[in-house]
Amino acid sequence: MITGELKNKIDGLWDIFAAGGIVNPLDVIEQITYLMFIHDLAEADDRKSKEAIMLGLPYESIFKEEVVIGERTVNGELLKWTVFRDKPAVQMYSILQEWVFPFIKNLHTDKDSAYSKYMNDAIFKIPTPIVLSKVVTSLDGIFELIKKTDSVDAKGDVYEYLLSKISQSGLNGQFRTPRHIIKMMVDMMQPTPDDIICDPACGTSGFLVSSGEYLKEHYKQDIFFDSKKREHYMNSTFHGFDMDRTMLRIGAMNMMTHGVDNPFIEYRDSLSDQNPDKEKYSLILANPPFKGSLDNDTVAADLLKVCKTKKTELLFLALFLRMLSVGGRCACIVPDGVLFGSSTAHKAIRKELIENNQLQAVVSMPSGVFKPYAGVSTAVLVFTKTEHGGTDKVWFYDMKADGLSLDDKRTPIAENDIPDIVARFHNLLGEETRARTEQSFLVDKQEIVDNDYDLSINKYKKTEYVAEKYPSPQEIIADLNMLEKEITAGLAELEGLL
Repeated sequence: MITGELKNKIDGLWDIFAAGGIVNPLDVIEQITYLMFIHDLAEADDRKSKEAIMLGLPYESIFKEEVVIGERTVNGELLKWTVFRDKPAVQMYSILQEWVFPFIKNLHTDKDSAYSKYMNDAIFKIPTPIVLSKVVTSLDGIFELIKKTDSVDAKGDVYEYLLSKISQSGLNGQFRTPRHIIKMMVDMMQPTPDDIICDPACGTSGFLVSSGEYLKEHYKQDIFFDSKKREHYMNSTFHGFDMDRTMLRIGAMNMMTHGVDNPFIEYRDSLSDQNPDKEKYSLILANPPFKGSLDNDTVAADLLKVCKTKKTELLFLALFLRMLSVGGRCACIVPDGVLFGSSTAHKAIRKELIENNQLQAVVSMPSGVFKPYAGVSTAVLVFTKTEHGGTDKVWFYDMKADGLSLDDKRTPIAENDIPDIVARFHNLLGEETRARTEQSFLVDKQEIVDNDYDLSINKYKKTEYVAEKYPSPQEIIADLNMLEKEITAGLAELEGLL
């Protein structure tokens, strides 16, 4: 959550765009994102260069001495944020418009790549050198504050705050899944270099980026030194679909700055016949939209066979099962209604997960997790596609704190269940003896079946009632008499003073 000086700086940046005549929130976010991407390119290039030196690998900087832009050759150093930002406003505007922007649009050599596809129609819209100079100066101040902040994902927080501006403007906005929740889900699933990972509602590619960071942290040797696995990591591991081209463009930039050159990110309505993928992915991580109802005519027929409904949250669960290969795993966020809804479709999808596949975990999250942008109560479902059952016991965890206050301010607090959730999930044998009064416990499949496949934790959690001891009536009356005497004496004393 953005507060204080950083929030004021972003508001000030927004005002600069408005004063310059750019008032469409999506246009503002796009232009800010391009500039943040340009800034991050130099940092990412320096980081890759240092990693290559440390690992003894060859590396050619994208900012080499001679960079071809159209029919011209320029010194790559001039394209770096730290260089052009110090130029006079008119010269900086010329460099950015004529060199830097065409440079980032054609940065990827593969013209069929996701990056090239979505950057192709990107437009530089900052109108004048003065506006650009003010924007760059303001962003420099924001980058300085980001460096000083304690936030794990300050740039993500900045972007989340920018997205909130869309909602405030009355447009169809999105909200970003908090980075620490994404990381929790990735840590629970523990991706491997052999996985093929998909997010069918990828937005800005947060789950894909976090999975990539996990792989680089835990499988550095494989990714950097095994040519086949490196090739797989760069070109075949990451797949994402969305229906918002702005989000896809930002997602492609996001992946590229995090070192993934060629993710498969595509414009696609995942729930429609546009999406032919079946049994293709070994891991799905997602927070699909809960936007209510769809027209049945737009939904793929095979999904309606699993659960006949117009509700997107149920259809996406059916979609995940279709897209996963046998043995594939999924961690996804669902609204609480999925856990206990009484409609035929709600029961059908829960039955499908429990009877025909292996449902492993339900992590109930408090409603404040998505504040201030949404107040819906949600849960994380973890399951494996088997097509032949396998659910024996289901692990439930009642998350009470995520390291931030659960109000609109979302300020850091000491209480945080996330490390405990990850640790307990990876040691389910240790959960066997936990009582239903504890924060987590296992429930037998048969008990869930007997409860109409209800997955709400309150159905199975037991509350310990502690008997309160109260004074006897005689003691209470005696105390009241004593108080009355004290009051009478006090009044008499006060009357004597008059």
